[in-house]
Amino acid sequence: MQSIPCNQYQKLKKQYPDFLEAVETLGKTIRQVGPLNEQTAQLVQLAAAAATRSEGAVHSHTRRALEAGAEPEAIVHSILLLTSTIGFPNVVAALSWAEDVIDNRQ
Repeated sequence: MQSIPCNQYQKLKKQYPDFLEAVETLGKTIRQVGPLNEQTAQLVQLAAAAATRSEGAVHSHTRRALEAGAEPEAIVHSILLLTSTIGFPNVVAALSWAEDVIDNRQ
């Protein structure tokens, strides 16, 4: 599964603002209904993004996890934990995408 490129996301947001607002509101609402804090929620979503091989979502959730206080080591560990589930090649790809964001912040 491919993620939506940033320019495509912006185009969708311009063409269908109500749709994108609903999608964004859904995400915020779901994160607020349970006991997980923002950092943990972003790490869970990062793992899902890695499992679906969504480069854009890995970038996004890596950035959001860092903003929520996750250390780079926690981000790497959350991806490494997927090895037996999604396989080594997928983990290596996800790590490279996460490191794109981590390296740009340092």
